[in-house]
Amino acid sequence: MNQAAPHHAKEARSIHFAEVLMARESITPKDAGCQSYLIYRLQKLGFSCTKHKVNGVTNLIARWGHGPLHFAFSGHTDVVPPGPLAKWQSPPFSPVISENKLYGRGAADMKTGLSAMLAATERAIAYLNQGEISYWWLITSDEEGEAEYGSKWIASYLKEQQVTLDMCLVGEPTATQHTGDTIKVGRRGSLSGAITIHGKQGHVAYPKSCVNALHIAATVVNTLTRYAFDEGSADFPGTSLQVTHIDSGKFTDNLVPGVARIEFNVRYSWQYNEQTLSDLLTQLVKSVDANAALTWSRPCEPYITTQSKDGACLINLVERAVRNATGRYPVVSTSGGTSDGRFFASEQTQVVEVGVPNDTIHQINEHIHLSDLVTLEDIYTDVLLSLTV
Repeated sequence: MNQAAPHHAKEARSIHFAEVLMARESITPKDAGCQSYLIYRLQKLGFSCTKHKVNGVTNLIARWGHGPLHFAFSGHTDVVPPGPLAKWQSPPFSPVISENKLYGRGAADMKTGLSAMLAATERAIAYLNQGEISYWWLITSDEEGEAEYGSKWIASYLKEQQVTLDMCLVGEPTATQHTGDTIKVGRRGSLSGAITIHGKQGHVAYPKSCVNALHIAATVVNTLTRYAFDEGSADFPGTSLQVTHIDSGKFTDNLVPGVARIEFNVRYSWQYNEQTLSDLLTQLVKSVDANAALTWSRPCEPYITTQSKDGACLINLVERAVRNATGRYPVVSTSGGTSDGRFFASEQTQVVEVGVPNDTIHQINEHIHLSDLVTLEDIYTDVLLSLTV
């Protein structure tokens, strides 16, 4: 395998790229020119780039090479809103380096991931063979939002073009303390639900003439939260349900509420899918109130990538790259929230996520240490060069 020497922080191109991208106010679903900059850099390296506008979302699909091994970087240019500007020590879209730390919105999630991908591509491209590899960039401006027309759309587009990825490396921030200490090889599924319960409104002094919808709701909540879901496995945390909101309309202390609404979210393991889980939850709710109405939203199926015995194994490539860059092997995890990796994962496509520390994502004064960005650039470079073996 061809080796590219690790970069020192002051030499790393990824730092410059991060400053350029972080200066663009790309709050979901706006891209704010981030993908145009990526296209400018990628086309110089010989990539064929197309930008797709889908219902206000901007998606970039770029390809280099025409080989049988299909490898992709996946990421997003959008960021969450900055929150109260007065609480930032510097403007969130004017990146600042202070005491070897890079501050600004997107510093962790995930413009530094994109920057490391770009720098790694520049370092490795000369060693790759276009006849052996089809190298893809799959980038969206809607990961932080509803995600209906972002990576989900890209995955459908690739399927229509009869493109099946072999490997997809996602640049989400996965580390806990230092880049490379944790990688994600799967995620639990997610399903949000809402339950509407109808009672009979009345005066609190005459309880026999009314039906308290909140009392029924309390029993429903108790039934759901006490249910023994699976405890998980060596690969997955167990399934868990959290009630996120209960509403009974405008409050008056002498009024028995006639309607109550319960909202909840379930994070679930591979032992369920959307249908089996929603059927189970409906059964539990209906056992308390047969007339309760349920609706579902934001479904995300679980996925997991296991070590491949046939051909190249992305987990092994990432583990080895982390070991080369940091001197240690990573913890392999499936914990945390959902990610766009779910849209690309399949029996044919290995998906691994590796990125910078996630301890300041979405926070005021979001930041990372420069060394974590440089390490990520080295890891991505090593993975790309491993594809030539």
